[in-house]
Amino acid sequence: MSSIFLYVLLALLFLSLTPQRSDGQLDPEWCIADEQTPDEDLQMAMKWACEVGGADCSKIQENQDCYLPNTMQDHASYVFNNYYQRFKKQGGTCYFNSAALVTALDPSLNSCKFEYLP
Repeated sequence: MSSIFLYVLLALLFLSLTPQRSDGQLDPEWCIADEQTPDEDLQMAMKWACEVGGADCSKIQENQDCYLPNTMQDHASYVFNNYYQRFKKQGGTCYFNSAALVTALDPSLNSCKFEYLP
């Protein structure tokens, strides 16, 4: 009988830790580059996301909304999030070989708007 109680307690704990809004939907999440990841690793992950993964990388090109700031970290964050938002419902993750992480803080900056899809 105590093992059933433990399972119920663990299930309730898991549900209480899942971020939800008052309307029952999950809180928004964005995928960004981990600032501790070396630029070379970010570049490789971005290359995969843009060339193989199906991310739209057009907005990080020169003269586009997300070109500035022109850093590997910022460009990778935009690309990772674009991939994550497009493919999370089909099983796409915010992993990128440990180069990325999920955040609840909107990383949009000035004219560069990071997409969020529920």
